[in-house]
Formats: sequence, structure tokens, C-alpha cells
Amino acid sequence: ITLSEREKMTHLYTDLFIAKFSFWPYLSASQKMDLSDQTQLRQYKKGEILYESKETCLGVALIKTGQLRAYILSEDGREVTLYRLFPGDVGILTASCVLQAVSYHVFVEADADTQVLLTASEIFGKLVGNNIYVRCFAYEMASARLSEMLWTLQQILFLSADKRLALFLLEESKKKASDRLLLTQEQIASYMGSAREVVSRLLKYFAAEKIVRPERGSVTILDRKKLEQLVE
Repeated sequence: ITLSEREKMTHLYTDLFIAKFSFWPYLSASQKMDLSDQTQLRQYKKGEILYESKETCLGVALIKTGQLRAYILSEDGREVTLYRLFPGDVGILTASCVLQAVSYHVFVEADADTQVLLTASEIFGKLVGNNIYVRCFAYEMASARLSEMLWTLQQILFLSADKRLALFLLEESKKKASDRLLLTQEQIASYMGSAREVVSRLLKYFAAEKIVRPERGSVTILDRKKLEQLVE
């Protein structure tokens, strides 16, 4: 690869790196070039499994478009969603081989057609070892994701199903800035770590109380105040 080609690749991702990688200003020119050289744009189809921590070390994933979902499987095969990544989010735990203190078994799948800027684990591991700012960034990101996972597990363990559903609908509405959520009952159950039958029964109850209006492929919040009262 020629120098001009390398410079072109660097400029291709620089804006996103500056915006999302807080350590970028503290890299040397050669480190910036190496990071860009070892970053590729990958595309994943909805439903495609891109990471399984016991078998792969994917690298650091910066979400460009789409959505990723990290989940675990129970012994009976039920999926429990731990967290989701949206455009602009950084998936550091897909490079868990770089973070030797972090080891656990999760799956990551594309929850929609997704584009990811994927930085090879080898170069990121080298930066972690040689640059304190990269190391701090990596463990801060890992800590944030682990906190999300603990919050999810706390909800499953300690909140009743109706409160969890109310909280989920409120949080999704905030994320989407809309009272109409384009989600199926199966998706809601997957994200909540619950059974579809439970979600269906609760949505029927919420509908009877005129709190929400479930439709095919969507749920519309009708009474936000009642949802908030359920969470309290």
C-alpha cells in the first residue's frame, strides 16, 4: 500500500475516530496511521452472529449504521439481552482477548442490517499496551458495558414483569423520541429476557387499561403517566 493510499484511508475514518475515540489526540502520527490501516468497514445482515467470545476475538467495533445486540443463552435456550449498541456506540467487549481481566461468554448479533468500523484486535491490543490513554478508554468502555449488563440482570432478578415492561417501554420511547415503538412482541420479550407469552398477556392488560395500544409490529404509548406510576 502506498503512502498516499494510507493517508486516504486515514482521512476516511478520521471524523468518526475524533468524535468517538477520546484517545485519538494522544496518538502519534504512526499510531493513527496504524489504527486506520487496521480498520475495515464490515457489513452484517440482520440476524447474523458476528461474535461468540469463547471462539473469536473480533476486534473493536464502532457502529456506523444499524444496531447490534449482546445476549446470553439460558440452559433451556432462552435468550437474555444484556445490552444493545446503536450508531456511534463503541463495542469494546468484542475484543475481550485484549482485556485479559474481562472474560465471559456472550453472543453478539446484528439486530438490523449493520455497518461497523472494525479495528483489528492485534493493533488495538498493541495500543492498549503502549498508550495509557487507550488503556483507560478500553477499561472505561468495558466498565460501562458491564454496568449495563448488571442493570439488566438486576431488573430480571428483582423487578416484577409488569414493572420491567413499563420501564422498557419508557426507555425505548426516550431512545426513539417517539411514543410509537416499531417492535414485535417477540423482540420485546427478547430484549426484556422474558417469554413472549408473558409480554403478550401484559400488553393485553396494559391495552385494557388504555395505557398502550398494541398493533401488529408496533406498540403505541397512550398514557405515559400510568407507565411511570407502574415503575415507581
